[in-house]
Amino acid sequence: MPLEAKAVPLVVWGGGTGAVAAALQAARGGAHTLLLTPGPWLGGMVSAAGVCCPDGNELTPWQTGLWGAFLRELQRREPSGLDHNWVSCFGYRPATAEAILRQWCHQESRLEWWPSVQLLAVQRRGARIEALDLQRQGRTVRVELELLIDGSDLGDTFPLAQVDHRFGWEPRERWQEPSAPPQQDLETDPFFLQQPVQSPTWVAIGQLQERPAAPLLERPLPPPFEGATRAFGLERTITYGRLPEGLVMLNWPLHGNDWHGQLPQLFDPDPGRRADVERQMREHSLAFANALEQASQGWLQLAHCFPEATADGAALTGPSPLALMPYWREGRRLVGLEVVTEGQLLPLGPGQSIAPLPMDANGALGSVAVGNYANDHHYPGPDWPLAPKSCRWGGRWSGTPFCIPFGALLSADVENLLAADKGFSTSHMANGATRLQPLILNVGQAAGAAAALALSRGVPPAALPVRAVQQQLLHDPLAPAAVVPLWDTPWHHPDWRRRQLAVLDDPSLLAADGGWCGAGSTADAGSAVPCEPHEQLWPGTVHPDGSGGFSLERPDGERWPLITLEPALHRWLQGLDRPVPAALVGCRNGAGPWLRVSRLAG
Repeated sequence: MPLEAKAVPLVVWGGGTGAVAAALQAARGGAHTLLLTPGPWLGGMVSAAGVCCPDGNELTPWQTGLWGAFLRELQRREPSGLDHNWVSCFGYRPATAEAILRQWCHQESRLEWWPSVQLLAVQRRGARIEALDLQRQGRTVRVELELLIDGSDLGDTFPLAQVDHRFGWEPRERWQEPSAPPQQDLETDPFFLQQPVQSPTWVAIGQLQERPAAPLLERPLPPPFEGATRAFGLERTITYGRLPEGLVMLNWPLHGNDWHGQLPQLFDPDPGRRADVERQMREHSLAFANALEQASQGWLQLAHCFPEATADGAALTGPSPLALMPYWREGRRLVGLEVVTEGQLLPLGPGQSIAPLPMDANGALGSVAVGNYANDHHYPGPDWPLAPKSCRWGGRWSGTPFCIPFGALLSADVENLLAADKGFSTSHMANGATRLQPLILNVGQAAGAAAALALSRGVPPAALPVRAVQQQLLHDPLAPAAVVPLWDTPWHHPDWRRRQLAVLDDPSLLAADGGWCGAGSTADAGSAVPCEPHEQLWPGTVHPDGSGGFSLERPDGERWPLITLEPALHRWLQGLDRPVPAALVGCRNGAGPWLRVSRLAG
């Protein structure tokens, strides 16, 4: 029997990105909230797991909500900016992210955080979860609750509460997903049993030293990493995840430190069996980092920038180059009132650049978050063939935006449970596009907003009108979040909120290309683009390449690829059919390499 008891209206369980977002938003919405994490850091993917080069939601129309607020605070705090790597438009140090989230949480008087706790059991009666049993600081505690949000990467509470959930692959026949395997393959190919979820990675962090005088030798790494540098070469492999101050995120999928072995065992109820595989994951990642260190002739060395947790997460030893937790790409997925499938992520048709909008039976738009990542699955062997959902935009490739419906956050059989991390209700195939840090921050924000509203009104979350949740998100005073995918309206546009609300009232105001087609032209000047801390003036001649790419030729003859995340500058670039002299404002990324420009000077 528990030795201690505590009662709190809202409990958020999990060390994921969505957990801290949900807890923060719920507390800001007036709910007394207890956040429980199994480790000593906040943030999951964005900090404790070391995945500090976020993917998705990179364009300024999608930089809204807690993701946008987080991104702008990172820009303010990182002395050398965020333009360092070639996998993402943003790179930051793990400790910077954790410090931001910790400060935000400490500012909320209604939010209490218990780190380094162990979840023992979930008490359920009928359609309600009543309490969690925990191990905390050597004592057993029962926490009674009114609402529970699961913000874990793996859906930790689902099996303990016997909540309906999905795990692994679904056949193409179930939802007619073009990239899903047919039922016959699932039944006959052992690959699908061995690889039920996407492969995780245990991220390591390196530190670049003074570059050797001699050129880097392009020779294969030792087994099993001999193919890691084949596609891009040693330098590009290392700088893939470059961060400020010379740090490097080592999260390499091509014969690198993705982990493909014993995946079913990572979900075993026996913690000893799970711990054994996680130990092998850590050793594998360190071996990869050591191989890169030797091949780079000391240019790359391990960086000890994480506290090292003991097996139970309760005590800390010396600093470590390994992240505090794995980067889980997929786990258990809730059976929700709605399910996001691959078809809901793909463009409506040829030449169109938005996915279908989630409409309810009354013709109302049910979206509470917007994502745009191009579907991406990690397995051993060749790339899994996926239906295309990318488009050329701003001189680079971006993903078709899509919406997450409110019903995907709500359990179909437990009335007081919401999902806030990548375990919300999606198919296995859709998970490849819905699992990324920016979207999960905003999914967690939506779950927290709904929980606070439900508690204040004394109703289950499913009884809330979705418009009430949307209004809460759009009018949030600190981190207003988009709920519809307006390509041409960035977060800083003076009519951003008005246009979002207008599309909710009349979805026909969202054009097939994702542009605003109400009062005010899609080609309007919009707002002045905000200045960034590290921007510079870049004069020269802009050259279009005829296929959606652009470069800037400097007066000294140096030529750099150009990209932009701003709709107004994207439109200007699209109108070019010949080289044009221009002076642009933006930031240089040496590892990209590219110039990320935001506006014309003057």
